[in-house]
Amino acid sequence: MRHAHVVGAGVFGLAAATELVERGFDVTVYERNRDLCGGASWLAGGMLAPFCEGESAPATVVERGRGALDWWDGHVPGVARQGTLVVAPPRDASDLDRFAARTLGWTPLDEAGVAGLEPDLAGRFRRGLFFADEGHVDPRKAMSALAQGLAENGATLRFGEAFEGGEGLVVDARGVAARDALPDLRGVRGEMLILRTREVRLSRPVRLLHPRIPLYVVPRADGVFMVGATMIESAEAGGVTARSCIELLSAAFALHPAFGEAEVLEMHAGVRPAYADNEPRVVERDGRIYLNGAYRHGFLLAPDMARTTAEIAVKLGGVEGRESVHLGKWLVENLRGVGEIELPPRGGDRPIPFADWTDADFGA
Repeated sequence: MRHAHVVGAGVFGLAAATELVERGFDVTVYERNRDLCGGASWLAGGMLAPFCEGESAPATVVERGRGALDWWDGHVPGVARQGTLVVAPPRDASDLDRFAARTLGWTPLDEAGVAGLEPDLAGRFRRGLFFADEGHVDPRKAMSALAQGLAENGATLRFGEAFEGGEGLVVDARGVAARDALPDLRGVRGEMLILRTREVRLSRPVRLLHPRIPLYVVPRADGVFMVGATMIESAEAGGVTARSCIELLSAAFALHPAFGEAEVLEMHAGVRPAYADNEPRVVERDGRIYLNGAYRHGFLLAPDMARTTAEIAVKLGGVEGRESVHLGKWLVENLRGVGEIELPPRGGDRPIPFADWTDADFGA
């Protein structure tokens, strides 16, 4: 059995560790924070909404995210399969039409249809879109469940400890902290609120197409709601700004006035890692596998990224009885368009097409 070191216990790291354990690896997870709540994943909405994300994300994100709901349902308890509701104030009906034109998998709703799905929104919105094949998880419960499952299946989790090296496969899932090795990463700041009110009940995530700040409200247990999220091109974490807090609360109030009287339980700002195209990548560099660039798709694309990472590990000969191959060569042959591939130097500055590389170039 080969050992795998997973560096980072965010959603990408925990999902990758889970897939590696399931493929027979002896896994150790290293997390520099003292618990799970120190990273951007802890602040996520947990929406498993590939079709809604298609409004602004590339088609590849939609396709890669289609299996997320089943993966999470097979690994953690409490996955909600209630779909997603998208609404807009009457004055912004054109935004709803634009959203519909850019997405798939929705059913149009009239005012009665919106009320039928969410009675507490009755009379507030004349139209809506219902994405029935979507769902959501509570990120904190889901991450805790993955960590517990890893421990129960023999993995070792080391919190408050940096990875200092060791024999075996290294999977780097450090998020923005990996910019020392992945200079193409940028930080995207996101701010969110946790509110509690007994005056509003929602059964599913609701997206409000607000003119200033598109809003999503995700229900959690006991009258708790996650309200998010801003997207600011900045790698500075810090606290939530007054302006962002006002805008988030204003948009929540527009969804339902009872949010104006809600108790504010938490306000947080985190920094999401992202590449220029806002799609996550698997990158092999100097014998280390990096999975990063979650942007706003961490929980949605973690299953796909984790499976890709585990498949690479198996091809590397990480499990007894498997044939060992060169990782760079395998990436070229199997992951075109999915991962970023850094080929070894061949001399000169002229780019060499993949088809012209030989076994000798990969040390095979």
